[in-house]
Amino acid sequence: MRASEADILIVPGWDDSPPDHWQSRWQQKLSSARRIEQRDFSRPVLAEWRPAIERAVEECARPVVIVAHSLGVLATLHAAGRVGEKIGGAFLVAPPSDRAIRETPQIDENFLPYPRQRLPFKAALVGSEDDPFADPGFARELAEAIGAKYLDAGASGHINVASGHGPWPEGSMAFAHFLAEL
Repeated sequence: MRASEADILIVPGWDDSPPDHWQSRWQQKLSSARRIEQRDFSRPVLAEWRPAIERAVEECARPVVIVAHSLGVLATLHAAGRVGEKIGGAFLVAPPSDRAIRETPQIDENFLPYPRQRLPFKAALVGSEDDPFADPGFARELAEAIGAKYLDAGASGHINVASGHGPWPEGSMAFAHFLAEL
């Protein structure tokens, strides 16, 4: 599948993705991409985030491909239980571990526990060896639980602007390869 053949939904995490973040850059480059807006990116509430994703998926006419980062991964997994049959694929990057969610008081505790059911669509999960928001091995274990292909980003921090991943060309290549397999 090519990007132009899908409705690409960008699902940012806590505090949204700033203009120089790879998600924002991809949104600008991919004509079929749009960001799922949340009422409040700074004080995420699952009862608001999950329905926003579900509505966005339901509104799509073409195959849906989700590109989620950080808390957006967790919100996407919650939504997948309700609209998973309408999703063609998901590219999931740098999910925060349960510990990180519990230690961030601005994030609604109802995001936990993590849904760990096998996804009804193809998924790739990108993890970093030194993500400050994930315990070692967390992303790999989550990928196995949900049936996603694990992509090891090495020592890449949280794969965001703070860790030097504005353009993230390796991610663009991995995403293009993922799309080609759909």
